[in-house]
Amino acid sequence: MLNLPLPEKQSETRWYKLYGSALALAIVEASQRHKNGPVVVIVEDVTHADALTREIAFYKDEKQQILHLPDWETLPYDIFSPHQDIIAERLTTLFALDKIRSGDILIIPLNTLAQRLPPRSYIHGNVLSLKTGQTLDLAGFRRKLEASGYINVSEVMEHGEFAIRGSIIDLFPASASMPYRLDLFDDEIETIRCFDPQSQRSDNTVDRVELLPAREFPTDEAGIAKFRSRYRELLGGDPLNSVIYKSVSDGIMPSGIEYYLPVFFDDNALETLFDYLPKSALFIAPEQLQEQLQAFETEVNERYEQRRHDIERPILSPEYLYQGTAEISRALEQLSRIITSTKKNPLKRPDKESAEGQDANVKTPPDLILQTRLEEPAQALDNFIGNYPGRMLFVAETSGRREVLNELLNGLKIYPKVFEKWTDFVHSDERIGITVSEIGQGLMLLASDRLDTEIALITESQIYGQRALQKRRRKRRGPDADSIVQNLTDLTIGAPVVHIDHGVGRYMGLEKLSGEGYDAEFLLLQYAGNDKLYVPVSSLHLISRYTGSSAENAPLHKLGSEQWARARKKAAKQARDVAAELLDIHARRAAVKGRSYQYDEHEYISFCNGFPFEETEDQENAIKAVLADLRSEQPMDRVVCGDVGFGKTEVAMRAAFAVASCGKQVAVLVPTTLLAQQHYQNFADRFADWPIKVAGMSRFNSPKKQKETLQALADGKVDIVIGTHKLLQKSVKFRDLGLVIVDEEHR
Repeated sequence: MLNLPLPEKQSETRWYKLYGSALALAIVEASQRHKNGPVVVIVEDVTHADALTREIAFYKDEKQQILHLPDWETLPYDIFSPHQDIIAERLTTLFALDKIRSGDILIIPLNTLAQRLPPRSYIHGNVLSLKTGQTLDLAGFRRKLEASGYINVSEVMEHGEFAIRGSIIDLFPASASMPYRLDLFDDEIETIRCFDPQSQRSDNTVDRVELLPAREFPTDEAGIAKFRSRYRELLGGDPLNSVIYKSVSDGIMPSGIEYYLPVFFDDNALETLFDYLPKSALFIAPEQLQEQLQAFETEVNERYEQRRHDIERPILSPEYLYQGTAEISRALEQLSRIITSTKKNPLKRPDKESAEGQDANVKTPPDLILQTRLEEPAQALDNFIGNYPGRMLFVAETSGRREVLNELLNGLKIYPKVFEKWTDFVHSDERIGITVSEIGQGLMLLASDRLDTEIALITESQIYGQRALQKRRRKRRGPDADSIVQNLTDLTIGAPVVHIDHGVGRYMGLEKLSGEGYDAEFLLLQYAGNDKLYVPVSSLHLISRYTGSSAENAPLHKLGSEQWARARKKAAKQARDVAAELLDIHARRAAVKGRSYQYDEHEYISFCNGFPFEETEDQENAIKAVLADLRSEQPMDRVVCGDVGFGKTEVAMRAAFAVASCGKQVAVLVPTTLLAQQHYQNFADRFADWPIKVAGMSRFNSPKKQKETLQALADGKVDIVIGTHKLLQKSVKFRDLGLVIVDEEHR
């Protein structure tokens, strides 16, 4: 369709006028025509990577594979480690690059391209293979897992975790989408099953499974020994002053250890992405690549200068961890490459395309946003459909939103045919179709010698407004962040801690114990009566901080007594009593009948797309629950909890919109005058484009303004009112109040 030129071997060409999602289509076509190797696409950051991945997935052939090598999503020299899901995806991709094929597409953020990587020999040399019928030495297998960076936990939920319970082994390999459960008969693997980490129920049976290392560096005894010697060589100073050195020496990998990757390997052992890929790979990069690389290099150097003087966490200079801009440029010059731009070709002559590159045969996608203030909100869309000479494919984000979009089109007397994917539509004779995809940008293909008629790809964001789409990683729901112990640096000598099985004791430090078959570090916990409990470092997850009022006077439990068991039993009984009371309250509420709010889905989606940020998973769950309450015939009585800045106001705004658009009034009750003014400004800005009147009531308003607002409320001319306790006064009359939103301290 686009047929843009490909470069000769070790040369460069340029693509211009890549409007909308034309870049993704051009990449797919290039990957299908480049027969010598994979296509590698360099993007600015993870947001661009996620968006481009969705667009390429929409256009690509089913046989083509998209690989993504994410960055750590931490700042250079950060003291935080990447999420385990990110590490797992990186290791899986690095392992797969050995077998990457022509037609495959690798997408990488530029800071990932700059990173130095573990050697291929480490990735491929530390793969554990398991199959049914295989004999397994359980103790030796546990040591291998821990040496590969796997963490021993009580319940497997995330990549890089394992649990052993008698003859059952649960583990979550880095390369797997689901964890596996191994069932042993004596010392033989009898079955291997996938299981759901949420329900813990096993499912499909497999014959074999491969376990990649769970970290990008070795954590066995040899790896730790290498770290100790290389640390002294590269970082100097007294290593005993370093919390990093001491933690790794004790077998504990502290947060931020990834920025010490070179210390785990021999000198010059680290590799780059160019070492992992075949020389025949075709690279595609934006025209701003040099500037973006230089900006990242500057950021790395600035953060190095800020943190280089910390004697407890000495850091490596940037050249050990990253390639510089010049080094990357030299490597790219030895490869075939395409530079992309959304601009027109500056060297294009009227009679022919310039040898420097070619313009894509596309034009800018139209603006078809619904104009909610007009009598005919979809007039622009209606005009476009009536005047466009070519074919059209509409794209909705989900099946549910496809039905909403389809309903809008039906209202314009347009009845599109449903298609599964882009290629099905292209090869059909239908003029108008509709499909489902998370693609964010549309496309306007012009007719050419390869395309008989124009094709317009119209996404819902062109109709309802731009939407922030970004892949979200599922976060493990665990204990309270204030109580969890992440690593030994969180503990101080004498601090009270809680062992899940033995209760409250005091952490007294680490002790090394040796015996038959083991030689390991243990946490020493002291209990009442000077009783001692030794806890293996691998069981750190069983310990949490004591969160009582006084750490000095924490009541210690006695080992072997029933005191802790009784306390847990009492707490469980109290929880059951509260649950029974809540069930009774819920039953009485269910008997009360209220109003069901059936708001307009098109208007609601347009309002939501005015939110300038990406919703969090918890925000989406809260919004869905609130809207379900509003649609039901039972009065809503729901608590939405979240810390400051976690997006509760957006949940409230969407509920207010749903109610106000149905003709009912909304009252927002806030604890302070200042907050009332802030909320009023936020609500007024957000509802500015809608025929919904927002008013505020606080001491910032003059008596005259207050009186006018009260009268407007009584007359139904104010849809949403925001105020303090003044809203509770008898002088405040509503014409038709449908929703009360109470913020924070009010009960």
